[in-house]
Amino acid sequence: MTNLSSPITAKNKFLIFGGGFSGDYFAKSIRKLGCIALASSRSISNEPNSFIFNSEDNSIPEDSIFEGATHILSCIPPDKNGNDPVLKRLKNKIKKLSLKWVGYLSTTGVYGNTHGDWVCEEDQPNPFQERSQRRLNCEREWINSNLPIQIFRLPGIYGPGRSTLEAIRTKKIKVIDKENQVFSRIHVADIANAIIYLIQNKNNLDFHQIINIADDEPCSQIEVIRYSYQLLGLEMPKKILFEEAKKDLSPIAQSFWKENRRVSNKLLCKKLGYKLIYKNYKAGLNNCLLKLNHE
Repeated sequence: MTNLSSPITAKNKFLIFGGGFSGDYFAKSIRKLGCIALASSRSISNEPNSFIFNSEDNSIPEDSIFEGATHILSCIPPDKNGNDPVLKRLKNKIKKLSLKWVGYLSTTGVYGNTHGDWVCEEDQPNPFQERSQRRLNCEREWINSNLPIQIFRLPGIYGPGRSTLEAIRTKKIKVIDKENQVFSRIHVADIANAIIYLIQNKNNLDFHQIINIADDEPCSQIEVIRYSYQLLGLEMPKKILFEEAKKDLSPIAQSFWKENRRVSNKLLCKKLGYKLIYKNYKAGLNNCLLKLNHE
């Protein structure tokens, strides 16, 4: 694929489909660089930089939203049939735009279960969960669109307002321990900043269509929970073994524990030169605590 992007300037206009946790953070980050960033909402919002897009009831953005758009980031998950909602409703409209770059937020779930082994972008996807199979299908839809697309595979996402600290404070945490189980994770700030770094340096870097964004230290969930209790100055309750806890978990909660992998960030951080803001969960949780203490 040709190198179609250029450094970010105030002339750039970003459309972000799916203004959730990651999408909103990215929109705010890109606006700090002087760009226009509009984020979609499923219903009418008071947010001035919001537009409506809801594929389920066919609420399509007005033509004016697309005028001058140079970059698109899609954070919207697949529909129940495994199709990408943005491409299903808007592909023809998007393909008429003079886009410099398009990004899609996917999941490291497409790698499936590696029993704790490392995965990298060169590994063949082997999705175990149905939702991950749907994600892989959407990745392929974007790649086959012939748009200037980059796919970002993300592990567990956390950040201020969405971390184990808040879960402890609101008593919505289960202290579950499963032997030899590891998870990878990424702070929301590193998702936004890594993507911005890649766009800004696109002309100087080798182009990679698929990139993992993960921190340096996959680890067990119990380590993260233990450190979170320490930060809050609280005593961690007695842990529950997974085999005992699973009967009380929802099917989707159980499914997260069925996969065990370490996600490599060597392409992003070693080859492409991105420097993580939060290299591990300890650095990230300290940031979350700062925000929590200022509320």
